[in-house]
Amino acid sequence: MLEQLIIQKTLRVPASTGPAGDGTPVARQLDAALLDVGFSASRALLEHVGALAPAPAMDLAATVVSAVRELVGDHVQHNAYFIGFPHDVPDTVEFWISRLRAAVLAGGNTATDAQLRDAVVSGGVNLLDLPGYGTYQHTYAELLAAHDALVASAGDRMTLLRLGDTAEVEAVALYLALAGSTTPHGEADLALLSRLAVACVDSAQPAEIPVREHRAVLNGVRLVLGRPLVGVDTTTDVLRLACHVSGGDGSLATPTRFRSFRRPERRILLAALNEVVRASPAKLGDVTRYAERWKRLGERLHPHEHAQWPHAREVFAVARGERRVHNLAGRAEAAFRAGAIAPAASVLSAAPGLLLRSADRLLRLAPASERAAVVEAVTDALGSASGRVLCSLREHVGNRLTPASARMYANRSRRAWIGPDERPPLPAGLVAQLTSLLDAEISARLPEPALPLLVDPDVLDVALPLSGKASAGGFAVLPRGSRAPVSGELLRFFTYWRQTSRRTDFDLSVLLLDEQFNTAGQVSYTNYHHDGIVHSGDITDAPNGATEFIDVPLTVSARYVVPQVYIYSGESFDEVAESMFGYQTRTRDQRGAPFEARTVRARSDLRGQGRIALPMVFANGERGWQAVWLHLYLQGRPNFNRVEENMFSTADRVRAVLERRYLTVSYLVDLWRERAEVTTWDGRLPDEPVTFIGIDAPADLPEGSQTYTLDRLSELIPG
Repeated sequence: MLEQLIIQKTLRVPASTGPAGDGTPVARQLDAALLDVGFSASRALLEHVGALAPAPAMDLAATVVSAVRELVGDHVQHNAYFIGFPHDVPDTVEFWISRLRAAVLAGGNTATDAQLRDAVVSGGVNLLDLPGYGTYQHTYAELLAAHDALVASAGDRMTLLRLGDTAEVEAVALYLALAGSTTPHGEADLALLSRLAVACVDSAQPAEIPVREHRAVLNGVRLVLGRPLVGVDTTTDVLRLACHVSGGDGSLATPTRFRSFRRPERRILLAALNEVVRASPAKLGDVTRYAERWKRLGERLHPHEHAQWPHAREVFAVARGERRVHNLAGRAEAAFRAGAIAPAASVLSAAPGLLLRSADRLLRLAPASERAAVVEAVTDALGSASGRVLCSLREHVGNRLTPASARMYANRSRRAWIGPDERPPLPAGLVAQLTSLLDAEISARLPEPALPLLVDPDVLDVALPLSGKASAGGFAVLPRGSRAPVSGELLRFFTYWRQTSRRTDFDLSVLLLDEQFNTAGQVSYTNYHHDGIVHSGDITDAPNGATEFIDVPLTVSARYVVPQVYIYSGESFDEVAESMFGYQTRTRDQRGAPFEARTVRARSDLRGQGRIALPMVFANGERGWQAVWLHLYLQGRPNFNRVEENMFSTADRVRAVLERRYLTVSYLVDLWRERAEVTTWDGRLPDEPVTFIGIDAPADLPEGSQTYTLDRLSELIPG
């Protein structure tokens, strides 16, 4: 339901339009149900439910509870292999021996050590086939019965839900915010944007759609419905659209197998392509970059059948090599190869965004005699580039005074690989000059606050969401490089997966690293215990869903704790019906089932290319324990991935993220401090309206206040 998606994205509950009545009993039940899963309803929301007739009140309450339970992962049953977890988990080897004894029992007698040795030596023992191994030996109800009820703690999470406008109004507002975002969305938000585009096709439309992949999503809906396309001003826009409606990658990072297009669709695509080239023949220069894809698309669009669109036919002539067109990037690359760096900068000046993305290369390669000209070109481009590009360059420049210990590359699918950083550092004076120029330009673009700024200190270490591709869907998920304080005495990691059609074995593991990022131990299905850390047991088949847990006391001696999810066998993260990772925080003596929704601090979807997921790392430093988001995937092997085989590759990537200086919300706040009143939130409500910036907004802010919370942080990035 669209209402559930709105609640999960905004933590705002669309108001019901049902008849009035006495829904007070339902409101009380809703309040109690929400508290059980770590949420609370605002006074306005409870009053709204209480003023509805019982039937619509119950419908609204059911929608709210269902939405938030799914948001934190409480919509499924999280069973543990060992029923007493975290207690009564045996030694790993002793447990394996007990399973092996069960496998070689003869005549009901106890297997002897000699029989065990013979079984092992024969090579016929498969751990996964041992009796009772890898499958639940008890029901979820039996697990709950074996645990006391949750002991509430003052540190348990409590997330506020607010009353919104009607579902139609909330849908349009969210649609306009997502479509008009200046930063690219991740998979979850793109899917939500697509659904909203269908619901809002006849509603108000955004004045501008800055991100071209978002245009492809909106135009995909409009193409299918036969509506006019919007914002198509390059040939690549048409290619993105064709890829998107074919179920492929609208970012063009991977090739797409084009579907057959209906005749009206072919006409719309060819007419759009014709108009782009007619208005600007230079746009043909973009075609050669994706020539093979254009050839494949031409096989589906049949441009030779449509003489009325001659300019569209030129696109495919360029793709086939029948006509040569030199594009801007090609001319710049030719200048680079000739060692003419200043002329290369001059060529790139026609595309300010591309010039700034190439600024490091230009400045590294420019001889002293040409550096001033390059700096001038970069300076001139600042005013024409998007705020997101400026912030990206500012973050990049801040990391260029010294070479990185390792240079990490992460693509749009969050696949990460490591290489040596062979770039010479940029001169300190040049870094200072660029930093000053960028700070001035970004500061000038920040909106002038109409109200005093009230800032939650917990949001200051959140990395600016410059791209949704560097994140995942879920609850309380932060962009890569973001840091969040960790409270409590115990971390509990959990991963859940449900296979689609074939046996699938995910393995939750923890790698421990010391201050130098050297291995200090591991906990996995091969080692249930280490330094107080406990594994819940190995599940190897999940037709109805399965969960693995790991408990980590925050007294652990390691400097870094790295939870990971390995695919040992079966379906990939993108193939399983459902998969997630999350963490809870608890006190050491807090009772309850292995999974308690109100102790969940964050939950992220596991969707990505690769066989190893690195969602986050927990670091112990001067400010205590902090959670640092990674959002990375490693390729791994097709099967049999284990933590023991990836210690060095994992440590390299963790180190690369932790040592990088990310541009955070504190950067923008510091720029605002120079011209606006900024106060740090200390838990006390202000007397006058404010602009609040934080992870979650407090209840009962003065009327007229504005809030920028986790779902709206991208709106702080200047345009």
